[in-house]
Amino acid sequence: MTRPRFGYERLHILLRREGWRVGRNRVHRLYKLEGLQVRMRVRRNKRASLHRGPVPVATQGGQYWAMDFVHDQLSSGRKFRMLTVLDKWHRQCVAL
Repeated sequence: MTRPRFGYERLHILLRREGWRVGRNRVHRLYKLEGLQVRMRVRRNKRASLHRGPVPVATQGGQYWAMDFVHDQLSSGRKFRMLTVLDKWHRQCVAL
């Protein structure tokens, strides 16, 4: 097959363009009888940097911090974005 990513519906459209008068059900039946199927796309591997191991557990304040971006919108419609720094032991915001 010259176009492996085409399913039976796309092949039906191509046949209709070439002047063949066939129904979609017939194309589907022949497609399955030939054992054809749309090949699955190969998924890329996730980056190793995303899997850094288990998260360390804080045993005292100021030992383990986390940061994240927070965004919202004012009543006037203006958007804003802040970097928040959290102390994981006290669960308090250290800086905005």
